Amino acid sequence: MRVRFSRTFRNSAGATALAAALIAGAGTAEAQAGPGQVAQPGPGGAASATGAGTVPNEAANTPAESAIASNDNATRQADATIPGDIVVTAQKRTERLVQVPLAVTAITGDALATQQINETNSLTRAIPSLSYQAGNNPGNNSFRIRGVGTQLFSLGVEAAVAVVTDGVVAPRQAQGFADLADLERVEVLRGPQGTLFGKNATAGVINIVTARPAREFGGRVDGTIAEDGEYRVKGTVTGPLTDTLRARLSSFYNHVGGFIENAATGNDTNGQKSWGVRGKLEWDATPNLNLLLTGDHNETRADCCSRVPVRIVTPAVQALLGSITASPGNRMVSNDDASFFDTNTTVASLQANWDLGPATVTSISAFQRFTESDQFEPDQIASDPVRYVGAFPYSQWNQNASQFQYNNYSQELRLGSNGTRDLTYVVGVFYNRLDLARQYNRRRQRCAAGTLGQPCTVTSADSSGFNGTFRSDNLAGFGQVDWRVAGGLHAIGGLRYQYEKQTVTGTVFGPLVTGDALFPGTVINSGTRSRDDRALTGRAGLRYEVNRNLQFYGTYTRGYKAFALDLDVSTNFATQTGIAPEHVNAYELGAKWLAPGGMFDINAALFRSDFTNLQVQALVTDVAAGTFQTVLANAGKSRSQGFEIEATMRPSSNFTVAANFTLLDATIDVPGQSCPIQVQSSATVYTSNFPTNSCYIRRQTVNGVTTSSNPIIDVVGGNLPATPRYRVGLTPRYEHDIGGWSAFVQVGINYQSEVNFALNQDPLLVQKGYALVDGSIGFHDADNRYNLTFFVRNLFDEHYFTQLNHGTILATTANPNDLWANVSKDADRYVGATFGVRF
Repeated sequence: MRVRFSRTFRNSAGATALAAALIAGAGTAEAQAGPGQVAQPGPGGAASATGAGTVPNEAANTPAESAIASNDNATRQADATIPGDIVVTAQKRTERLVQVPLAVTAITGDALATQQINETNSLTRAIPSLSYQAGNNPGNNSFRIRGVGTQLFSLGVEAAVAVVTDGVVAPRQAQGFADLADLERVEVLRGPQGTLFGKNATAGVINIVTARPAREFGGRVDGTIAEDGEYRVKGTVTGPLTDTLRARLSSFYNHVGGFIENAATGNDTNGQKSWGVRGKLEWDATPNLNLLLTGDHNETRADCCSRVPVRIVTPAVQALLGSITASPGNRMVSNDDASFFDTNTTVASLQANWDLGPATVTSISAFQRFTESDQFEPDQIASDPVRYVGAFPYSQWNQNASQFQYNNYSQELRLGSNGTRDLTYVVGVFYNRLDLARQYNRRRQRCAAGTLGQPCTVTSADSSGFNGTFRSDNLAGFGQVDWRVAGGLHAIGGLRYQYEKQTVTGTVFGPLVTGDALFPGTVINSGTRSRDDRALTGRAGLRYEVNRNLQFYGTYTRGYKAFALDLDVSTNFATQTGIAPEHVNAYELGAKWLAPGGMFDINAALFRSDFTNLQVQALVTDVAAGTFQTVLANAGKSRSQGFEIEATMRPSSNFTVAANFTLLDATIDVPGQSCPIQVQSSATVYTSNFPTNSCYIRRQTVNGVTTSSNPIIDVVGGNLPATPRYRVGLTPRYEHDIGGWSAFVQVGINYQSEVNFALNQDPLLVQKGYALVDGSIGFHDADNRYNLTFFVRNLFDEHYFTQLNHGTILATTANPNDLWANVSKDADRYVGATFGVRF
């Protein structure tokens, strides 16, 4: 049954009343850590505004962490009650955030839950400089940090933003979009992090730390209910089994109903179900040897991702869609419900920490198994049975199915110094083996004649497919030191040397059905290609500690992302050479200050990253054939530069304000892109002196043979896709005790300026700037055993898109202005509540 409370709130009176209630409320249940702040456990394990100084006890119980806590105990005790004193593992050592010379945002699991951030793609609401762009399915979604990310369909390409969970890196970005449950904290490291985290971190790292087994028995259960059939439940139980053995078991189940109505089927679509379970066993084998065994399995079933028509000007398309009125607020589609996205993920890891006193040896061994089955319906119209749509290359495109699976083995062994000595270090080796297989089939049908929108009696079809395997081996050695030269002056240096080998075997075949034609543009082929490479990268810089709560730093980083062999239906497996490695030279100046008494903390960074051979996905359109092919490419160069500032102010023990601001100039040069289809018909032929940032046809004669390109554009100084120039966040929170209860009110305000979703700078594919306002009111008892939170997402019903495109059906140079969009559930206002019990 579909619940639609939002109809009550979507009038102006309801919105005004709720806004007034949010602003007027008071109190706290769980102190929320704003950007840059990790709140610490209070009574019952909840986050507390006044508890700070160390990581929560459930996490800081390895020999390595205990050694650090002991070595730094004298200085820690002075700050034990200072809010904002955060401990992170951003440099693979346990360190206070204020002393880490990196731009890092850290936020606790409790803080994320307070903001109803339940999946990794929602982290953008809490993390400045982190953005998100939707694809045809969640596996093609991408994160961007400071404008840089990877939105490449080919599974031969790694993401530029690494997602690391408990020290284990997800080998492909499809695995990185997951539910968040039973977290200790999330750290987002901005800028290249390849020295310590490897070759798939040229833009940054999302470092997810889940909760460890506790030394005392406890647990919690949380349930959420929200509009449009959203139900979430998660639970955790933890405690000792013996004096030296502890366990933790956590699980979750999420049901998010469809929030888009399908007029053709009567169903609601774009919902999902997911569930997962994680178990941990932690054993103190000896007083200085700690072992942590983790097993994690989760599954997702999504009927995703229907695109909504937001502007339709072609009469034939409107006739095919029926009574749907296209607009930015439209939440209706008319298609065959042929899209879905299913995944299964299994991860097993063993972490060992051997405390040698001055240093700790850490070993992380991991196995990962990931499978994905997805289908996207490119035509996005109801076409079963096939209907006549006019003189277009196809009338139905429902079959566009892909399956892939991989096994990944990794081993990291490192030695990290303990405590805060004049010389601290991390050195180690890393090995990773990925074995991946992918299959893909596509088939579309056409109708030669008939009446618009009416079923056809005679159809024809074209089709093709491929299957292939991808294998990669990566071996690396790395190290980084921090040496106190004199006084508060520290020198930083690090190197990483790595070797990569890739082998791709594949076959492109077709047609799939006897009597079909071969899909346009398909080249039947098969073959095996191998390639290897070596790279030396590193980091150097200086930092100056005025005191332990104030530092300035400046660093230079050389980053690298490996070459990539393609694994797609457009690949020529016999001849491909792939794309070149991506390199980046990054510079950063920063300052961090935790004010006396924790009245406020501030982190600021001025940065610039210069990329060469940035790996991108080019869209090659052939409107005559009705094809929209994607190919791998290297951009000429790209630059991301700007300024970031995060601050948390605490005027009183009851009132906090977290704020952030990002100014970003992210540009790219990339030649040979297909022009926006609305200007292709006016393209001018050039034989030399080729123009930039305008559509043209390149005609050249080589060895007496003249060739002409399709209409192309050479982009120079264009904007990186899905990258706002400005982002501003403000999160005020007021807390108060009421009798034996505590209450809080919190408002989150996030604004971003306009973005262009297209690499070719298509002016029609622009999302205007918008502001999202979220709010919550919550209560808990004095023992923090019971808590209740009411929340609203997108209070003022601000419609926005996570992707814009021209679609594929009837998109020609004569009909270029129809627009379709991906939208998320919180592109509309909705309300809900969460209830939790701790024991």
